[in-house]
Amino acid sequence: MWYPWKKGPSGFSSSSTAEDVTQGVDATGLTAIVTGASSGIGTEITRVLVLRGAHVIMAVRNVDVGRKVKEAILKEIPNAKIEVMELDLSSMASVRNFASEYNSSDLLLNILINNAGVMAPPYMVSQDGMEMQFATNHIGHFLLTNLLLQKMKTTARDCQREGRIVNVSSVGHNFTYQEGIRFDKINDQSSPFRAYGQSKLANILHASELSRRLKEEGVNVTANSLHPGAINTNLMRHQKFVEVVGSLFNKLFFKSIPQGAATPCYVALNPQVEGVRGEYFSDSNIAKPSALAKDAELAKKLWDFSLKLTDPKE
Repeated sequence: MWYPWKKGPSGFSSSSTAEDVTQGVDATGLTAIVTGASSGIGTEITRVLVLRGAHVIMAVRNVDVGRKVKEAILKEIPNAKIEVMELDLSSMASVRNFASEYNSSDLLLNILINNAGVMAPPYMVSQDGMEMQFATNHIGHFLLTNLLLQKMKTTARDCQREGRIVNVSSVGHNFTYQEGIRFDKINDQSSPFRAYGQSKLANILHASELSRRLKEEGVNVTANSLHPGAINTNLMRHQKFVEVVGSLFNKLFFKSIPQGAATPCYVALNPQVEGVRGEYFSDSNIAKPSALAKDAELAKKLWDFSLKLTDPKE
């Protein structure tokens, strides 16, 4: 165990930035999808990936905003390879449309960073009738990953390079409901924070079960999850008190956006992570999630539950 301000076994710490953890990495020839790429750490993840030579597809809900971000990055990095595609993770129809368009293209897919998310909004349901945080943070990414998985497997085989799936979770997964996932009350309205914790726990369980399946299948694609750190971004836009406290004590309690983007970039690109499967990272080091997050049976149950919600054949 190490103190947050000290370097961990990887050589990085909570103060490391996305550029720090990818220094010397050549991502030329790699193609990545970053969800939620038009704001917060998603924008910085995109910038650093293209800085290292990757071709990045920004999967965003608001295409106009995404294009403005793309133009800003191109001003800094004129030779950057960036594309913008529409994706609303709260809508399974939008996810299917995105995946269909992507799979029918000639684009490869080496890296999938499931980053987009919503935190503790007023209670609302998605177009598909699910509590918005579970729908957006977990189900949307679960379906997206499944629909793109064959493309990732094929790319890994043809390029002879490891594919990486990265789920951006949160330390907030510790503050879920007592049973972890409320399968029989997935639309529970009692606490937006518990619902957020549930969706973030689902991100870890998803990566864990997916990793197990990929390993069993023997394909060169890994799946891991992570906590990016507490970052005062627009993720907190629905909680004004937290947002105000964050603005007052930003330097004391929150990471900067470049620091928040470090762990996702580390897990996506750093050679130290090659061959690592089903782990949970924090501050660019392997960390310990909650006991619920390590529950293999819960992970399998969530997988089956999610499959029934997303697969019309089930």
